[in-house]
Amino acid sequence: MNWLKQTLALITLVLVSVGLQAKDIDATNPYKMMHQVADQTFSRLKAEQTDIRKNPNQLKTIVDEEMMPYVNYQYAALKLLGPNLRGADKKDVEAFINEFRAYLITSYAQVLTQYSNQKIQFEKEPSIESDRRIINVRVEIVDPSRPSIKLDFTLLKNKNTGEWKAYDMVAEGISLLSSKQSEWNTKIRQDGIPSVTKELAELAQKDITFETKK
Repeated sequence: MNWLKQTLALITLVLVSVGLQAKDIDATNPYKMMHQVADQTFSRLKAEQTDIRKNPNQLKTIVDEEMMPYVNYQYAALKLLGPNLRGADKKDVEAFINEFRAYLITSYAQVLTQYSNQKIQFEKEPSIESDRRIINVRVEIVDPSRPSIKLDFTLLKNKNTGEWKAYDMVAEGISLLSSKQSEWNTKIRQDGIPSVTKELAELAQKDITFETKK
């Protein structure tokens, strides 16, 4: 598994923990939000394992319903486009954002096939200044079969609603957003935003599969 797949696996394990219905959690406190929903979201994965094994694409539904409401994919997509936004057609940008969301759903759903009761430990909640709009939440992935991994999740506060959403993760000093921007930047410059949008759409349509044990 390469670094990107490992990173997606790690970000999924935590961000899928910010699932649950919006009416049941308080997204105005990012630390409490992540704490409150972790156990219940993983419980859903356990409860639906029979259905998931019959139809792995059920994982896409779980990600869509439980995870995406708490991921600021719009902001992430715009940051990925960066300088390429200058002079870009609005419809092309909107299409890119939509397919980026679909791509994330499929990517995270595929990673969830690796779920095997990993534990997540959150850092102690610090005080948050009311005027702060961006914070990093430190978490630790505890897996009995390998060394623990510390991650920093970056969350953005909506100035109108006061709610927080995750949009990036830094692992081993490398930003997921920055790595994807480096991967797609040249292609966007050479072939345009629609070319990457098409690639994302094709990736998003892939079925979720479980690896066959040898």
